[in-house]
Amino acid sequence: MNISISKIYPNCETTTRIVEVGGLTKPQLIDKMQQENILLNELGKKLFAADIFTTSIDPYVLKTVELSIQDLGLSEGGTITEIYRRADQLGLELCPLELGPFLRLGYLDQPEGFLDSQQQNQAPNGSVSVASKILTEDDNFPKGFYLRKINGVLWLRGYVCDDQHVWDSSDRFIFVK
Repeated sequence: MNISISKIYPNCETTTRIVEVGGLTKPQLIDKMQQENILLNELGKKLFAADIFTTSIDPYVLKTVELSIQDLGLSEGGTITEIYRRADQLGLELCPLELGPFLRLGYLDQPEGFLDSQQQNQAPNGSVSVASKILTEDDNFPKGFYLRKINGVLWLRGYVCDDQHVWDSSDRFIFVK
């Protein structure tokens, strides 16, 4: 793990958001996303269907910070374990899994990503991953959600990766501040 010393959080450019989370069941969340024309991929649907993904009955508020892996000081990228460890060292926390859908519902003006010839096993251009606790060690089960907008369509997508996958230093994550 190579740690750079220039412009590391909190001395870097970030995007902060205040997000109200909770107060809706999973079916209510899905209905609300459908009303906003937000799509789920198959892995996102798999996360929603899992019993280990729960929602809070009572609403609560979280302050989030969006930044790149480079902003964590990982100039050459890192594995999800390295990214989460470094974020913890900088005082950032993992997000509850339920933050993903609520964040998606509140972030309707996400900039357009673009389709390109990206290689498989890379975060898509313009995507923002929600850093959340890994629910299972099964590499085929989604690790969490990411947000993306393609051709004007908002997505809440699940993703899979193993603990050997190295994320690019430009990939963006959201943590709880």
